[in-house]
Amino acid sequence: MILLVGLGNPGREYQDNRHNIGFMALDAIAQAHGFSVAKARFQGSVRTGVLETRAGPVKTLALKPMTYMNESGRAVGEAMRFYKLTPEEVIVFHDEADLAPGKVRVKTGGGHAGNNGVRSIQAHIGPDFRRVRMGVGHPENRAALSQHVLRNFSKADHAWLMPLLDAVAGAAPYLAESADSEFMNKITLALRPDEDTKKDDRPS
Repeated sequence: MILLVGLGNPGREYQDNRHNIGFMALDAIAQAHGFSVAKARFQGSVRTGVLETRAGPVKTLALKPMTYMNESGRAVGEAMRFYKLTPEEVIVFHDEADLAPGKVRVKTGGGHAGNNGVRSIQAHIGPDFRRVRMGVGHPENRAALSQHVLRNFSKADHAWLMPLLDAVAGAAPYLAESADSEFMNKITLALRPDEDTKKDDRPS
């Protein structure tokens, strides 16, 4: 079993924030793979399902903490203890200001880079969980970073955001089999623009 965690803040006023891209990714995965309807558990919203991998089905719990970002670790810790999971079985999706919009990187451990949701999870379960870092970019003035991530995605952002969420959902089974490089490659291929060259119709 694995635990997928999407980070964000609950409430309609936050649902389109850049900071909520983790919630968006988890919803996309659960929808694409036919997870159950959401239920309130572990101080969060939980959906259960299966990710079909090359080695067979992997039971998956998708958790969106409803504690607000700064206390996300409480919900994650509670779910982990209930299912007796290790940090290595936890995958957290979150926004990453140090990555360009639409870029995705997976890493294990490391610092929280100012993300209070990651900071809270590290405080509750340690650093040895995998993180799917989803780029949202940063403003020219770093002092405005907190306002940047709490602003809604613009209409222009949706041109890359929606295909990205679809690509993450489609590639999610690779995460379930710890094939992180293949997960990232699959997303890159899904988002790559059409590179077919037009036929040269000039006379020879």
